[in-house]
Amino acid sequence: MTSFVQGDHTYLIPVLPGRGPDGRGRARTWDWPPNAREVTPAELAGLPIDLVVLQRPHELKLTREWTGRRPGTDVPAVYVEHNTPSGPAVSSMHPLAGHDDVPLVHVTRFNEMAWDNGLAPTRVVEHGIVDPGYLYTGDDASVAVVVNEPVRRARVAGTDLVARVAAEVPVDVYGMGVEQLPDHIPDVKGRVHEDVPQAELHRMLGRHRLYLHPYRWTSLGLSLIEAMTLGMPVLALATTEAPVAVPPGAGVVSNDLRVLTATARRWLADPQEAREIGLTARQYALSRYGLDRSLADWDAIVKEMLR
Repeated sequence: MTSFVQGDHTYLIPVLPGRGPDGRGRARTWDWPPNAREVTPAELAGLPIDLVVLQRPHELKLTREWTGRRPGTDVPAVYVEHNTPSGPAVSSMHPLAGHDDVPLVHVTRFNEMAWDNGLAPTRVVEHGIVDPGYLYTGDDASVAVVVNEPVRRARVAGTDLVARVAAEVPVDVYGMGVEQLPDHIPDVKGRVHEDVPQAELHRMLGRHRLYLHPYRWTSLGLSLIEAMTLGMPVLALATTEAPVAVPPGAGVVSNDLRVLTATARRWLADPQEAREIGLTARQYALSRYGLDRSLADWDAIVKEMLR
């Protein structure tokens, strides 16, 4: 959303008392422009709306209740799918698969392929991020990992793999819920950083020599792209969209943990090589996942929907 609202449109952001999941309003920890306006459900009913952007299945019903208009019938709508299928990919029918009037906008080609999209027409708009700037120093000879809820999402997030890497090289873990890491991962105790604000997080990450992305099954973690944009060399599992996001020369992508750990050791011992690879990573991330490209892709979809 931080990237999405950087465009030239007016963005109506629902807000509810208490700012719960259905009405969080404007972000509190990111800098959003003034054309991202908070509106209550009561206000929505009387406002002219050109396009509805849905992100969860029950928002079809919420749109009808809040605006009096049916998405895809009374008002153009698109549904943004951020995630990979949560069940077996070969049999996962998308919740919007029965709708031919609401296009599905996937954030990766992998997602578009993995989901059974049914009748829904599909588009792909790859992630775009606001450039945090080249913040890499690599002065701290350690590995950075960003993962939210590493206990609940253990297998998905590769928490067990983080433990194996931490037994070989120094690892710092950032994210929500990292203080709940169990005692059987003693090598990262004292090296966890809970709920660090984004701007500070970028600066802290840039001090580490390299970034590890241990996710087994995820759409495409923004933390991976952000680390590359910071100028960090990256290691990632060869799953989902990572092989496309990290080209040769920008990092190492492998499902062999021995390869990843050996590469981490080499970069920890050779800061010059790490810096050169990080510069390549930054250049690629800016060209593929830059904000201008993402906003242009979204503008094309908006124009298509409003014909």
